[in-house]
Amino acid sequence: MTDDVTQGAREASAAAAAGVAPAAWAAPFSRHDRAGASSPWERFGWVMAAVWLVFLVYPVLALLRADAAPAWIVTGWVALGAFVVIYVAGFMNGMSFGGGGLTSPPKPIQWAVFASLIVCTVLTVPAVGGSALSFLPFIMSFASYGLTRIAHWVTSGAGIAVTAAVVFLTPDGMTYLTVLAIMVLLAVVNTVSTTLIIRSAEAESLGLELATSEGREAVARDVHDLVGHSLTVVSLKAQLVRKLIDSDPERAKAELADIESLTAEAIAGVRATVAGVRSAALIEQMTSCGDALQSADVAMEVEGDARVLSPAQSLTASWILREATTNVLRHAGAQTVTVRIKPGSFAVIDDGRGFAGGEGNGVRGMRERATIGGATLTVRSGETGGTHVEVAW
Repeated sequence: MTDDVTQGAREASAAAAAGVAPAAWAAPFSRHDRAGASSPWERFGWVMAAVWLVFLVYPVLALLRADAAPAWIVTGWVALGAFVVIYVAGFMNGMSFGGGGLTSPPKPIQWAVFASLIVCTVLTVPAVGGSALSFLPFIMSFASYGLTRIAHWVTSGAGIAVTAAVVFLTPDGMTYLTVLAIMVLLAVVNTVSTTLIIRSAEAESLGLELATSEGREAVARDVHDLVGHSLTVVSLKAQLVRKLIDSDPERAKAELADIESLTAEAIAGVRATVAGVRSAALIEQMTSCGDALQSADVAMEVEGDARVLSPAQSLTASWILREATTNVLRHAGAQTVTVRIKPGSFAVIDDGRGFAGGEGNGVRGMRERATIGGATLTVRSGETGGTHVEVAW
C-alpha cells in the first residue's frame, strides 16, 4: 500500500473526527421539520455532502495504482461511483424529503441507503485493500445522524473493530494505527454531538408543551375574568329589571338595553381573548366598572390620573380593576369603591365586609396577572374595614 493512500485514509478520518463532516451530516436529519420545503438549505444543502467526498480521492489513487485482477478493479470503480451517488442521494432524501433519522424514526429508504453504502465499500476492498477505511467515516456518520441510536452504537463499534482488525491482523496494518485512533475519536465526536442534538430537540419539544400549557391557562384566566365580571353585572341588572318592570317600565327597558350591550361586549371580549388580541384601556374599564357599580347602588370615586401609568401598567390595572369590581359586587356588600392611581401604583379600596384571608379564583387570577405584568399584588383588610387591593410596579 502506498504512503500517500495511507495518509489519505488518515486525512479523511481526521476531517470527520475534527467535527466538520458530522456537522454537515447532522443538518439534514435534524432541521427538516423546521425548514420550509423550498428553503435554500433543502435545495442546496447536498453540496455539504459532496464537498467532503473529496477525501475519497485516496481510494481513487489506490484504484489507479492497484495490481489486482482487472475485474476487481472495474468492480472497485463502479462501487466507488455508486458510493458517491448513493451517499449524496441519501443525504438529500434525509434533508429534503423527510427521510427521518436522529430525532425522528428513519424511513426504510434510509436503511436501504446505509446497506448500499456498506456493500459498495466491501466491493472496493479486493482492489484497494486498506484504503477502503476511507469510507468508514462516511458510513459511521450516516448511521449516527441518519438512523437510530442503536445503529449509531453498532456501526461505531463495528467501524472501530474493523479498523483494529486491519491494524493488528494484516502485514502492513501498523501503518493504519493512527487511523484507528482517529476512528475512536470520530465515534466519540458523533456520540457527543448527536446526544446534544437529541437533547436540544427534546428541550424544544418540552418548551413547546409548556408554552401551550401556559397559553391555555392564560386564555382560561382571561375568559374567567371576562365572563365572570359580565355575568355578575348581568345578574344584578336582571334582578333590578324584575323589580322595576312594573313600577318603572322605562328604566327597566334601559336596564335591558344595558344587559344586551354587556352580553355583546362579553362575547366580543371572549373572541378577542381567544385570538390573543385582547387590549382594554384603563379609562374605558373604569367607566364600565363605574356603570356596573352604579347599577348595584355602589358609588365609585377615582383619585389620580390614569395617564400616569404606562400602557403596560394600564393593561394590568384594567384587569385588576375588573376582577376587584366583580368581587365587590359578589361578596363585599360595600357602599363606596375608591380607585387610587399613583405613578407605579394602582389600588382599589372598598368599605365592605373586609378580606377574610382566603384566596379564591379571583384573587389568584389577579395575583397571576400582576406577576405577568412585573408587579406585586397585595390584598388585605383596610384599617377602617373593607378590602384594600393594590398592585405596585
